[in-house]
Amino acid sequence: MEKQFEILRKTRQFLISLLDGLPLEQLNKIPQGFNNNIIWNTGHIVAAQQGVCYRRAGLPLVIDDTLFDKYKPESKPQEQATEADVAQIKELLLSTIDDLQRDYENKKFSSYPAWTTRYGVEIKSIEDAISFLSFHDGLHVGYAMALRRCVNAENR
Repeated sequence: MEKQFEILRKTRQFLISLLDGLPLEQLNKIPQGFNNNIIWNTGHIVAAQQGVCYRRAGLPLVIDDTLFDKYKPESKPQEQATEADVAQIKELLLSTIDDLQRDYENKKFSSYPAWTTRYGVEIKSIEDAISFLSFHDGLHVGYAMALRRCVNAENR
C-alpha cells in the first residue's frame, strides 16, 4: 500500500503546483460548457476521499462536515472561494493522505462494507478504496487541467 499512498501524494502535489500558478479569479471561474471550476475539483478530491474511505467505513470524517458538504459528489460551486479557502484545501490535499495512511496503518478500517462506484468499480475493502482514489484524483486533476486551459485562453 505504500506505493498507493506515494501515487496519491505525487498526484496531489502536482495539483498544488497547478493551483500555485493561478490567481483566485481563475480558480473560481466556471468556463462556458462546464458546471464547476478548478477549486471545486480540488476540494472535491478531498471530500470524495473522506466519503470513500471514512464515511463508507462508518468512521467520522477528518475534515469539517461543512467543507465536505460544499465539495461532496453531486455538489456544485455555490459561492466564490477565498484565498483562505484555497490555502485550506491545498493543506488538506496532503494532510488527509497523511491521516489516511496513519489510520490505515493503525487498522481503523477493519469494517469496510462492499459497494460499487458510479463507474462500475466494485470496492470490497479499504485497500480497493485507496486504489480507486488514484483513478478518482486523476480524473479531477484532468478536469482541473482542462479548466486551466479554458480560463487561460479567456484571459488572452
